[in-house]
Amino acid sequence: MKRIALLTSGGDAPGMNAAIRAVVRTGLAKSWDVFGVRHGYAGLISGDFVPLGARDVGGIIQLGGTMLGSARCPEFKTADGRLKALSQLRRHEVEALVVIGGNGSQTGAYALSQSGFPVVGIASTIDNDLYGCDISIGVDTALNVSLEAIDRLKVTASSHHRAFLVEVMGRECGYLALMASIAGGAEAVIIPEQEADPEAMASDLRAAYDMGKSHAIVVVAEGARYNAEGMADYFKQNGERLGFDLRVTKLGHVQRGGAPGSFDRLLGSRLGAAATDQLACGGHGVLVGLCMGEIKATPLAEVTSNKKLLDVSLLALARVLAL
Repeated sequence: MKRIALLTSGGDAPGMNAAIRAVVRTGLAKSWDVFGVRHGYAGLISGDFVPLGARDVGGIIQLGGTMLGSARCPEFKTADGRLKALSQLRRHEVEALVVIGGNGSQTGAYALSQSGFPVVGIASTIDNDLYGCDISIGVDTALNVSLEAIDRLKVTASSHHRAFLVEVMGRECGYLALMASIAGGAEAVIIPEQEADPEAMASDLRAAYDMGKSHAIVVVAEGARYNAEGMADYFKQNGERLGFDLRVTKLGHVQRGGAPGSFDRLLGSRLGAAATDQLACGGHGVLVGLCMGEIKATPLAEVTSNKKLLDVSLLALARVLAL
């Protein structure tokens, strides 16, 4: 092994820069040349490669986002697009690729691996829905950003005796919403994995008020059938009967933009080092992730063919703690 490349793809996550830094510096320590690919798979197809030295990745570990940039790339999903990417890798004499990203990114990594090119994936997505890891890069920081917002909203909600809907990210996975609701002391949570009943929600909020609570916080995943807007519309249309309305706060991409906390900086550093270690010992076609406190490698074939399930039993805990 003499030359490797790395890219970040899909949604950015706090801690990606720590992983980039670790891949570059551990690769250089192995006497490899390391190239960064700008703008994800789009840059791979267009040949947007840049050599990276130790100083090029200095001062980035504390920054959110990704210094290499990221972009969606529908063309890479086609056979012709992947052939163009492989051609660019050969033209730059790159012998292996490290892909930092979530489900879509690792699906692309697996497709390249299937063509015979050595690829190692690094688990990075704030949704925490990637099979092959307990927690991925960016989750801890995104969760703490959500908690800070919930804590602040509680203050004004208590002052005005109001109910707030707080919408967090999670199109198909309710991990962030569920964990934020438990850690933030919310009165209710709505996630894609379970059907929500607005009438039952209204009953729960009314019960909280009757028990003397001065506020109510409902955390909603954006991908739930009744997301924040849908639930707020229902309460608005039935406000006279239900007895109160809901104020909506969407956190959106604020969750992605936080400076990575210590956990994500350490996780990104460990996974970046593990990726180059895999390549050094001939391992590829795998995803490196944190499992049961240890860094483990899971075949990309398993990662892309399995769905990581949310522990919905925690919903029961959320309900009990909301009393």
